[in-house]
Amino acid sequence: MSAEPGTVRPGGRTARVRAAVLEAAGDVLAEQGFDGLDLADVARRADVGKTTVYRRWGSVTGLVADLLDDMAEQSLPREETGSALGDLRANAALVRRTLADSRQGALFRAVIAAATCDARTAQALRRFYGVRVAEWSPCVEQGVARGEFPAGTDAEAVVRAVSAPLYYQLLTTGEIPDTPAAERAARAAHAAAVAGVYVT
Repeated sequence: MSAEPGTVRPGGRTARVRAAVLEAAGDVLAEQGFDGLDLADVARRADVGKTTVYRRWGSVTGLVADLLDDMAEQSLPREETGSALGDLRANAALVRRTLADSRQGALFRAVIAAATCDARTAQALRRFYGVRVAEWSPCVEQGVARGEFPAGTDAEAVVRAVSAPLYYQLLTTGEIPDTPAAERAARAAHAAAVAGVYVT
């Protein structure tokens, strides 16, 4: 049984093709949004044959799914500061920097908008955030082990609570969250976790 288009990770000499196509796709998404994404245009920008792009990714949604997988793989690892609050602050700062980045912020807005009306993009976006939440969940688990949070605290819920206000601000006001907003988000999630709000 053949793999779904866009899910195969080519290696060796074809890795350069994948990198070029994904970079071009990210550029188009950041510049024009999901509606402006066209496989032929991406192939031209990446200086790759159209047949190669169509054969490997098959569709725009297949390309976006692979782009999100690549972004998850390339994301920075979590920081360990020695305290749960410090780790959550580091997470909030990373989210803020990503949303403030001229390319990354625009790219995420485009993908999030597309995910509201395209099931495969929504699935890929959930997979992306699943990877990121899993990467940062150990900071909460370590906080539980150190006695900073009560036993039974839902680590993934706490991590999501850090970034949620930042995304909400961006999507509902168009304003990029600033450093104080990131600090408030981290401290609010931390205070709620300490109070047992996320105990399951």
